[in-house]
Amino acid sequence: MEPQLLHSVTDSVATVVVRHPARRNAMTAAMWRALPPLLGALAADGGVRALVLTGDGGTFCAGADITTLRESPERAQHLAVRAEEALAAFPKPTLAAVRGHCVGGGTQLAAACDLRFAEEDALFGVTPAKLGIVYPAASTRRLVSLVGPATTKYLLFSGELIDAGRALRSGLADEVLPRGELGKRVAEFTRILVSRSQLTQAAAKEFADGRTDREAHWTGQARASGDTAEGVAAFLERRQPRFTWTVQG
Repeated sequence: MEPQLLHSVTDSVATVVVRHPARRNAMTAAMWRALPPLLGALAADGGVRALVLTGDGGTFCAGADITTLRESPERAQHLAVRAEEALAAFPKPTLAAVRGHCVGGGTQLAAACDLRFAEEDALFGVTPAKLGIVYPAASTRRLVSLVGPATTKYLLFSGELIDAGRALRSGLADEVLPRGELGKRVAEFTRILVSRSQLTQAAAKEFADGRTDREAHWTGQARASGDTAEGVAAFLERRQPRFTWTVQG
């Protein structure tokens, strides 16, 4: 099978699948290049309200295909950072569904998602020290913001893999599920996400990611949208709210 990124949209949830079975879903240069425009198209789709990133079969992503590093480590790293930044900038909630190995560029992608759910036998690692590669500054800062400096140094200094339990304790995983339960939980949680206010989610995403200059913008959006009044009315009337504000692609 050719390495590729598969995608589908079901019930307002876009699913992007990393597929490269010959190399445990390692990302080729073409796959790194394909991810930003794919994300751009899904972000612009008004029918998409959340995105799930996962790997084909029992592995999330084993990182960059080693052949891309042999050809040009700098170019491969540039492509990976562009893909990571596009994923982090996706304007709707993103969730990495992790089975098996999530290593190197796989962890780079998972860390760029808003949330990470993992099966109990998942393994996480960031392995540039095994290859003599300088991990990108922006990717290092993102990892520090997620798990703190001590765990970041442990991962980057050693290149060792950590299990899902430690990932959960450190903040690299948000939920850990028994084997075979991940798909059900992701489907359940994304149904919750798409039922909630996109206005709340979009503002919260910006604020949580450190944006400090848009409070007035979001106050104006809330006032103009009528979603707050709708949410309060729906709560008092004991019905599901009908929010109308949507992310503009």
